[in-house]
Amino acid sequence: MTTSPGGADGVALASARGRWVLASAVLASGMAMLDGTVVNVALPTLGRDLDASISSLQWVVNAYMLTLSALLLLGGALGDRIGRRRTLVIGVVWFALASALCGLAQDVGTLIAARALQGVGGALLTPGSLALVRASFRPRDQARAVGAWSGLGGVAGAVGPFLGGWLIDGPGWRWIFLINVPLAALVLVAARHVPESHDEHAAGQRFDVPGAVLAALFLAGVSFALIGASGDASVLTTVVPGLVGLAAGAVFLLVEHRRRDPMLPLELFRSGLFSAANAMTLCLYAAIGGILFMLPVQLQTTVGYDALQAGTATLPITVLMLLLSAPAGDLARRVGPRLPLSAGPLIAAAGVLLMLRIGPGASYAVDVLPAVVVLGLGMSLFVAPLTATVLASVDAGRAGLASGVNNTAARIAQLLVVAALPLAVGLTGTAYADPDALDSAFGKAAWGCAGLFALASFAALAFVRPRPEDWHGDEGNTPHCTANMAVTSPPLEPGECGRER
Repeated sequence: MTTSPGGADGVALASARGRWVLASAVLASGMAMLDGTVVNVALPTLGRDLDASISSLQWVVNAYMLTLSALLLLGGALGDRIGRRRTLVIGVVWFALASALCGLAQDVGTLIAARALQGVGGALLTPGSLALVRASFRPRDQARAVGAWSGLGGVAGAVGPFLGGWLIDGPGWRWIFLINVPLAALVLVAARHVPESHDEHAAGQRFDVPGAVLAALFLAGVSFALIGASGDASVLTTVVPGLVGLAAGAVFLLVEHRRRDPMLPLELFRSGLFSAANAMTLCLYAAIGGILFMLPVQLQTTVGYDALQAGTATLPITVLMLLLSAPAGDLARRVGPRLPLSAGPLIAAAGVLLMLRIGPGASYAVDVLPAVVVLGLGMSLFVAPLTATVLASVDAGRAGLASGVNNTAARIAQLLVVAALPLAVGLTGTAYADPDALDSAFGKAAWGCAGLFALASFAALAFVRPRPEDWHGDEGNTPHCTANMAVTSPPLEPGECGRER
């Protein structure tokens, strides 16, 4: 049970306090989203200014994703325990301080360490913003509040490439991090007017610290091995971290199986549909993460775009997802999830293969725009039905936890693909700055990401039932949800749909 802020019925959306709650949640999630939309665009500039290799740039992305992925579920549980407003405030302050360290970094090692700290703040901030909206508003306003949060967050995702590209080309890449400091100050001002809320059932639960530590060791070990193998490979940089990571993963499963209050309840995976949907999530978000990691670098190094042009080149994807994801969710409710979950990834794969035309002398209108439009159409078709399928595969009371697990799976997929993709396509050292070498690697990456999309489509045909009435539970337990549609964001945060954890 969630304690009721602002009285038994919660806060009214139209009230002054309701506007403060919404403003704090939107600004907080927008702050985290801004980095997600611009860091990949900044990679070529970061590489030049800090004399960084491709493995170092991989860690600039993955240090954040590593701590965020490992601690995301723990962050959601912390909000339930000590208060969602308090957790949000702690996350905002932490994120801002880490962002300032990123902006002040004088070498790539310091930047990587600061990005890891930033991920810890993100793990507190990300689930907290939406959980605060869900817990604060009165029941009849919750759907509108979540919709407003999603829509305004989508605007932040659309503005991000423009703002990020302008900052990189203008004041400099450091400002993509430093801008978080004034944004955090605005969140803290708004949060002073936000009521506190807790989950009364969480008071007797223990934090799964061993699970979080083992998950972090697993992800770190595997990432070190994959990234190390693409550089100066040695036993210390590949074999040892890989073995440590795999051992930590095995122990993690054992601990979660035996623990009374695990971070990841393994019984969720007894549902074949839940397991299949999360396997599809791994494939789909690995493909998305891989192509959106490589594309901005390809556009800048090979095609000759500046940062602003590269950042805005993928804007049609965000626009299409904002416009079409809700209708796609409605379609899935009428005809079942199998059609959108099998057709959507194939359309996205076609969009990725169209990117093979993006090379030296490519035209935006002829070569880039058709590819990103087709990719955006495919993503719009499968994102909302995939999330609804995950939620429909478990009891309504566990929908919040299921969405948290699915969100974590999406982030892990993006982390691992960034670690593995340069190795798979033969991109090592400073080859990302060589147009010919990068063009060859980008073509291989496009084929690999298209293959992941196709694999997810085949999984949908094999494991997802065709009719809505065949889903687990009744219609009332199959919520229709539209996520925050930023291109780099996974589908849902913990607690966005269904009941709170």
